Amino acid sequence: MISRVVSVPADGASLVGDLVVPEPARGVVLFAHGSGSSRHSPRNRMVAAELHTAALATLLMDLLTEREDRYDARTAEYRFDIPLLGQRLVAAIDWLERQPQVGELPLALFGASTGAAAALVAAAARPHRVLTVVSRGGRPDLAGDALDAVRAPVLLIVGGDDRQVLRLNEEAARRLPAPHTLHVVPGATHLFEEPGALEEAAAVARQWCAQRVRAAREAAQRR
Repeated sequence: MISRVVSVPADGASLVGDLVVPEPARGVVLFAHGSGSSRHSPRNRMVAAELHTAALATLLMDLLTEREDRYDARTAEYRFDIPLLGQRLVAAIDWLERQPQVGELPLALFGASTGAAAALVAAAARPHRVLTVVSRGGRPDLAGDALDAVRAPVLLIVGGDDRQVLRLNEEAARRLPAPHTLHVVPGATHLFEEPGALEEAAAVARQWCAQRVRAAREAAQRR
């Protein structure tokens, strides 16, 4: 397994990421973190480790620079600027396509909290590149009109006791034109801190991504 720190250029900014590539890799998953989080999120790193067991590479990256992410009255708006975060995910998608190890691999997006909205915005902007989108405890409603343009299959993972976010996911799911599944983790709250909750979310994400990557590879072989 190859692991390296990378720098992704995006609209004049330089975004830091951790790229991990199993050998051989069958697909790649790009992570979008929620507000107040970063590529060091222990929850997303746990999910990434689960994805590695299915031969999926991962890129966990910070969508904001250190200055932008400093939480004060001048910079707080960056954390909730979904169009900006979506644009930076698009830049990361384009950057990944130029990387020799992963450039031709099927690509999935994984978003948590507000990062899920950014992932859906990016999926709508790159419909021919994004294979699928996974949202964990996400706010897909914040994607706005981009929801209506998503063509990739979407998996929405929500805690059963995260009632407000569950309701928002149900409403967003009704707007998605693409195939989608809502997976509710019983008894889980927003951060999936309950015993076994995050493990279930990670296992469901791994199975979903692996199935879609396998189907994409089989379709490519038939062409």
